[in-house]
Amino acid sequence: MIKPLIAANWKMHKTVPEAVALARQLREAFPDPGDRDIVIAPPFTALGPVSGILHGSAVHLSAQNMHWEEKGAYTGEISPAMLIDVGCEFVILGHSERRTLFGETGEIVNRKMHAALKAGLRPIFCIGETLEQRKSGATFTILQKQIKEGLNNIDSGDIRQAALAYEPVWAIGTGETATPAQAQEAHRVIRETLNSIFGQGYASQAVIMYGGSVTPGNVHSLMEQPDINGALVGGASLEFESFAGIIRF
Repeated sequence: MIKPLIAANWKMHKTVPEAVALARQLREAFPDPGDRDIVIAPPFTALGPVSGILHGSAVHLSAQNMHWEEKGAYTGEISPAMLIDVGCEFVILGHSERRTLFGETGEIVNRKMHAALKAGLRPIFCIGETLEQRKSGATFTILQKQIKEGLNNIDSGDIRQAALAYEPVWAIGTGETATPAQAQEAHRVIRETLNSIFGQGYASQAVIMYGGSVTPGNVHSLMEQPDINGALVGGASLEFESFAGIIRF
C-alpha cells in the first residue's frame, strides 16, 4: 500500500500572516493524518514563519523551487542548504510554470534534482504535456522524455526519496481537469517508464501524484485510480475548507 501524498502549492499567494494562519489551521485540524502525508509549499517569504508553526506537527514544509548550486553569485536564488536551514523537507521541481514561463529545460530540472537529493531534500518532480501535445497524440512521448531527462543519472537508491507529479499543463489553473481515465492512463505510462529505468522494486512503490484543478469534488474519483497516489493542489489549497476536503478525500 502506497501512502498518499497531498501537497499544497500556494504559488505567489499569501502574505506571511495569511500563510501562518492557514498553516496553523492545518496543524490543528490534522494532528495525526494517519494513512496520508500532508505537505504545504508557501512562498519563500513565509517559509521561516510557517516552519515555526509546523514544527513538531504532522504537516511537512516544502519550497516551490530552488537553485542547483550550494552557494554563489546567483542574485535572487535560493540554495538547497538554505531550504533545509529554514525547515523544508520537500521541494517542488520542474513545475510546468517554471518550464513554460521561466524557460527551465530538462537539463536544468535534472541538475536541481541531483542537488536536492544530495542535500537531503525530497523532490516533488513535475511532468506534463501541453494541450497541443495532447491533441497531436504526443502525451506519452512527452512524459517519457521529461522523465528520462529529469531523472538522468539519478541513483536508484536516491530516487526513492522523490515523488512524481503528473500535471497536464492544459489543466493547471484553468478549471479543466483530466478525467480519471485520462489521468490513470498517463500515470500507468509513468509507472511503466519508471520500471524500465529503475526496476519494478521502485516503480511499484513510487508515489505518483496528479495535479491540475484538483478540488474536493473530483479528488475522490481521481484517488480511486490504481496508479494515482496523491494530489498536487494549487488554487483549491488556498482556502482551509477546500484543502481540508481534499486531504480527507
